[in-house]
Amino acid sequence: MSDVTVAEQPVTDSLVTVFGGSGFLGRHVVRALARRGYRVRVAVRRPELAGFLQPIGYVGQIQLVQANLRYPQSVMRAVEGAQAVVNLVGILAPTGRQSFQAVQAFGARAVAEAAAGAGARLVHVSAIGASADSPSEYARSKAEGEAAVLQAVPSAVILRPSLVFGPEDDFFNKFAGMARMSPALPLIGGGLTRFQPVFVGDVATAVEHAVEGLAKPGTVYELGGCQVRTFKELMQLMLHEIGAKRSLVAVPFGLASLAAGLTQWLPKAPLTKDQVELLKSDAVVSAAAEAEGRTLRGLGITPTALASVLGSYLWRFRKSGQFTHIET
Repeated sequence: MSDVTVAEQPVTDSLVTVFGGSGFLGRHVVRALARRGYRVRVAVRRPELAGFLQPIGYVGQIQLVQANLRYPQSVMRAVEGAQAVVNLVGILAPTGRQSFQAVQAFGARAVAEAAAGAGARLVHVSAIGASADSPSEYARSKAEGEAAVLQAVPSAVILRPSLVFGPEDDFFNKFAGMARMSPALPLIGGGLTRFQPVFVGDVATAVEHAVEGLAKPGTVYELGGCQVRTFKELMQLMLHEIGAKRSLVAVPFGLASLAAGLTQWLPKAPLTKDQVELLKSDAVVSAAAEAEGRTLRGLGITPTALASVLGSYLWRFRKSGQFTHIET
């Protein structure tokens, strides 16, 4: 049975191809588009693992196809007949042939060129902090991808979210899980890095608005939530929600980079040297974006407060007797 209320017949016959639709943000984007009656073609590397998306819409509304951004022909096939294309694909750390360059630069170009060839509207999701001058390869590849997108499709809309939170996020869930096992949590660089956490549902709505032509073409939007908080404040909020006390230990950037260098080759490494570089820069909406209305509010979206959502999915970490309380 569907987990959303949709019409028995499509509201629109428009087809939207979503690359990366099975990921954390992707499933919310697919849901938002399905609610609006779009037919959604979800392009993923492993369609057999994305079947959970199909019950979101009416029968036949969600189509799963195989595509790999490293192979432009598969990307072109995935966008055939689409009126709009959404690219959500990104990685936080390279694995095997899935390098930053392959996914976030070359891959972004492949999607943009395919969208241009199909005459489709393009929405590209990047990240706050994307910069050609960044010491982080992640941020540089994001900037390179943005440039390639705008070169191929000058009318493309680019969305740069800050830290995205929600039920399946890899931030609060990750650190709450660490708190189960460890008496202390690290504060890289002293925990002073600032974030502007944005709700995954709000980002999905921003994508939907851009698909519907409600965003200014050729514009980069920066998406942040209601409040700016430091890394330390986010850890304190998470610990409060799960009812635990843990020592928060400041770790200098240099020491964190050294430790990451020793373990980043492990599968699902907790930290990489590139991520340490990312943490040296704040991930907040710029003053220019605020002044020019290139924000959630500029898209007609009121940001959802972090405190109003966090407890709704971290409650499962609050099991009785699960934590040993340690004064910070």
